[in-house]
Amino acid sequence: MRNWSTDTSKFNKNSCEFKIWKLEQLINFGLHGDLIDTVELRTFLPSLTIDLSKRKFLQLLLKDA
Repeated sequence: MRNWSTDTSKFNKNSCEFKIWKLEQLINFGLHGDLIDTVELRTFLPSLTIDLSKRKFLQLLLKDA
């Protein structure tokens, strides 16, 4: 994941806030070779601040998986 405007070394990488932030970044700005952990996505999808159409699409993908 590439994010030029954020210094991720200052984050606690095990916190829920970081996981939500990272998922939002991956969904909104592209994966760039990374994969999204489906367990984390299922867990944090209700908390993500993303576009409604993206949310519905992800719910559809998770429903079939």
